[in-house]
Amino acid sequence: MSEIRIRPVTTTKDRDQFIRFLWTIYEGNPYWVPPLWMDRRKLMDKKKNPFYQHADAEFFIAERDGAMVGRIAAIVNHNHNKEHNENMGFFGFFECVNDQHVANALFDTAKSYLKQKGATAMRGPANPSVNDEYGLLVEGFNVTPTLLMPYNPEYYPKLIEAYGFKKSKDLYAYLLSQDTVYSEKLERVNNLVKERNKLTFRSLNMKNFDSDVGLIKELYNRAWEKNWGAVPMTGAEIDAMAADLKPVVVPDLIIFAEVKGKPIGFALSVPDINIPLKYNTKGRLLPGLARLFLHKKEINIVRIIALGVLPEYAATGAAGVLFYETAVKAKRLGYRYGEASWVLEDNVRMVKAADMMNGKISKRYRLYEREI
Repeated sequence: MSEIRIRPVTTTKDRDQFIRFLWTIYEGNPYWVPPLWMDRRKLMDKKKNPFYQHADAEFFIAERDGAMVGRIAAIVNHNHNKEHNENMGFFGFFECVNDQHVANALFDTAKSYLKQKGATAMRGPANPSVNDEYGLLVEGFNVTPTLLMPYNPEYYPKLIEAYGFKKSKDLYAYLLSQDTVYSEKLERVNNLVKERNKLTFRSLNMKNFDSDVGLIKELYNRAWEKNWGAVPMTGAEIDAMAADLKPVVVPDLIIFAEVKGKPIGFALSVPDINIPLKYNTKGRLLPGLARLFLHKKEINIVRIIALGVLPEYAATGAAGVLFYETAVKAKRLGYRYGEASWVLEDNVRMVKAADMMNGKISKRYRLYEREI
């Protein structure tokens, strides 16, 4: 068997080769959505992506007989380890031909890097963090991923598990249909919750966009601080996310929950632009924007990216009402479906809220972990 050579990404040419390998793995797959090259470059850019202000990372390419056969990143998120008092390392950006020898060589390389950085365990995939594309698809391969959700071949779980990784946590994607989400009983329940707790709701104000982003900064980290694996986003990270999403924001799909004028939570949803971006087969900005414009009317689903309430208001039921309010607004705007992704398998309140709205698990993602 020919030797497998692993080398780090050190040049712009290497970086573009790292990105281009996606087309080697997925071209012709009817469910894969080609990413925009500019987005992939930004995600890897240690100078422009604020994530790397508190993280170390190295990207690696695997080659055999002069051809690229795999890639991986090894990541140490110092904010994660500080938040959870761990010595965790992460692997991410994993892509590989269906060959266990190649996969093992990639994981060995990531493990060696992480051990040098003091990590005692490795978890993933994280591309590059919990606040980006997170988890490995293990169910739902015949469904197109929604915006900012990962997709991978069916053989990846086998490659990862054969290396000794075990399940750490599953994440659910719930599909909600406007045909089944409504009932008089559910409407009565939500109205009672609103009246009992003096809850009011408002949409994002684009005229005060920066101010409302500031509110999200205040709410986000506190609302998610008790979630498994959650890592506070820095102000720079939230600003970068806001800038990326602003062009596709629909104000009525970003909803703030308030009690007597005090913001206590929010829901962030966006139209699933992956539907028109599927037509942008080469991943270029142009004609990507033209494809987005031409096929915008085909978007019939929104992705609920984030939904949370401050801990002291968790018992009010405000999260469930935010879920319902999002569905109401989406229906008025003409969207037929919604995907709540992702939801931790043991997030009892959100699982219950999704079940009450007749949500069905359409995809399952998995985080893997092993000692190193």
